[in-house]
Amino acid sequence: MIEIDGSYGEGGGQVLRTSLSLAAITGKPIRIYNIRAKRKKPGLAAQHLTSVRAAAAICHAKLRGDAFGSMMLEFTPGGSVQAGNYTFDVSEAREGGSAGAVTLVLQTILLPLAIADGDSQVTLRGGTHVAFSPSTTYIEQVYLPMLQQMGVEAQVKLGAWGWYPQGGGEVQLRVSGGTKPTGINLLERGDLQQIRGLAVVTELPANIPQRMANRAEKLLQEAKLKVTVQALREKGIAPGAGLFLTAKYKNSLAALLGWERSGCHQKKLPKSLVRNC
Repeated sequence: MIEIDGSYGEGGGQVLRTSLSLAAITGKPIRIYNIRAKRKKPGLAAQHLTSVRAAAAICHAKLRGDAFGSMMLEFTPGGSVQAGNYTFDVSEAREGGSAGAVTLVLQTILLPLAIADGDSQVTLRGGTHVAFSPSTTYIEQVYLPMLQQMGVEAQVKLGAWGWYPQGGGEVQLRVSGGTKPTGINLLERGDLQQIRGLAVVTELPANIPQRMANRAEKLLQEAKLKVTVQALREKGIAPGAGLFLTAKYKNSLAALLGWERSGCHQKKLPKSLVRNC
């Protein structure tokens, strides 16, 4: 049993997710203590608990301490990672539901499934665009394209947008198995080639995303930057709006801006969009 201190470094959920991924891949049992010890609400939140159970499902692991708020977890893999069709719903991890980020579950199981024999299809339900978590748009436009350079083949399809605090989003993840990841060189970012953007609303008038797109393009073009912002009205269970900007450099990709507003939740724009970019 490998002992892991969950308070190490920033003391957040990344220690947990990385440990679960590596345990599933290597088949080695782990015990994690002080889980998310440096967070305002330590222990397993809904998205972390779902990640634990998702990792357990793909390698038939035995669990101890898999409860909401738990700060200790034992994870003992029962075999090699199995490709297949899976469904994981973050809202089921807590009484009353949750808009916890499905992308954290995705990051936990993606590499184990990519290394497994056979292809996998995973349905993820919960929050797709949540503060303090990578958005599904980031996963699609930055994270997966960079992993593709390492030989990892995976695609996501956003079926319904799930803003915080309502949630209710759905993501389809397809993973090609049998991958042997290779290294990549990211020491030099290279020159900026283009900025592309996405202005999205759900359950709001179709003219709103176009106004958002026009304003973002105007500000960036005034800064002499090449930019194209697409305006979309998408499916979701609640009103919400988001603006996402991704920079394409010669050798890499980077998320410049992610802004969302839904109900009482708002992640504010920087004082100067142009300066931020």
